[in-house]
Amino acid sequence: MSGFFVPHDLKAPLKGAAAGPLAGLSAVVKDMYAIVGERTGAGNPDWLANATPATAHSTVVEKLLAAGATITGKTICDEFFYSVAGQNAHYGTPSNVRAPGRIPGGSSSGSAAAAAAGACDFAMGSDTGGSVRIPASLCGLYGIRTTHGRVDTKGTMDMSPSFDTIGWLSATAGVFRKVGLVLLGGGAVQAPIRNLLIADDAFEQADEPVAELLRDALSAMAGALPRPQHIRIASGGLDRTLDYWREAVRIVQAYEIWQVYGRFVQDKQPRFGPGVAERMQAASKIAKAEADAARKVHAAAREHIRAQIVPGIVVALPSAPCIAPRIDTPASEMDAYRTRVMRLTCIAGLGGLPQVSIPAGTVSGCPVGLSLIGWAGGDEALLDLAFALSRYCGIERA
Repeated sequence: MSGFFVPHDLKAPLKGAAAGPLAGLSAVVKDMYAIVGERTGAGNPDWLANATPATAHSTVVEKLLAAGATITGKTICDEFFYSVAGQNAHYGTPSNVRAPGRIPGGSSSGSAAAAAAGACDFAMGSDTGGSVRIPASLCGLYGIRTTHGRVDTKGTMDMSPSFDTIGWLSATAGVFRKVGLVLLGGGAVQAPIRNLLIADDAFEQADEPVAELLRDALSAMAGALPRPQHIRIASGGLDRTLDYWREAVRIVQAYEIWQVYGRFVQDKQPRFGPGVAERMQAASKIAKAEADAARKVHAAAREHIRAQIVPGIVVALPSAPCIAPRIDTPASEMDAYRTRVMRLTCIAGLGGLPQVSIPAGTVSGCPVGLSLIGWAGGDEALLDLAFALSRYCGIERA
């Protein structure tokens, strides 16, 4: 276990404007956001050693400072953001104070762990394949993956541009919503939430105690939600299953991360931790034809998902399939966990849609997140809904 911050942390806090919607609030940022005079490390010491100090803040950092937030630190993340575990072989695993001895989830692990521990008011991460949604669930936080393209990623390191989004986490629903008012750009699509769809095929991926808790949570929230309808989000034959979609995401992500970092890996031969090393090696072998075929699946899935999640509709599903795995979980079991996670996270990813995770309660003392996927541009509606539902959070399950 380790702390939350990278060894190359800020030498002093970056103070925000004296007035603004985030004045008086503290923030931490994942080690992928450009900060003037600082190097981004992407969770890897060899990348850090070859990086040059930024000459401009990322757009996100600029907006946060202008809104009054003070940035107090840079947080640990998985190497090149290529994991959902939150374990870094170089810097350690950030401590999940809400589930001691268990992983915080990744790749925005340090950001989530810091927010859960009260080390900041909110924490910036990124979400490509679940990197905010999963740690939000495992650490008992509010977390959002924004509509693809809604928040400017200038000055933020890429992983897989087809899926990369900005996201943030907070322990409190009010602060969580405030950050959205600052960061969300144009493209808002306002609509009242008229329909709630429960994705049964997504619930089937979860351990039964987790699924039961979330069903109970939705029942408790019934007064604040439309009457639910049950669907199978990936219905429609063998070409529309969560595993089929998951595999398409895996291939596109692998191909794109190699386009972004392959030359560096070949030239510098960086040291990778377990898991990331194997995934990078596999990524190097993805052919363009394979990626192009997966992109066709992506396009078809996006059309199918967006046809179901139109303005006014939200879909409920588990944020993660289980409680946080123990830190000493064997590698083979973590690979299986990653597969289960991606069956859930691929839905919003393929659709390019916003998704919030809210802390619904605990199972065996460990946090469990309930996710709500909204329509493209419906980020504000999801943030408002998360705030409205916050009074129901905290259902226990022995």
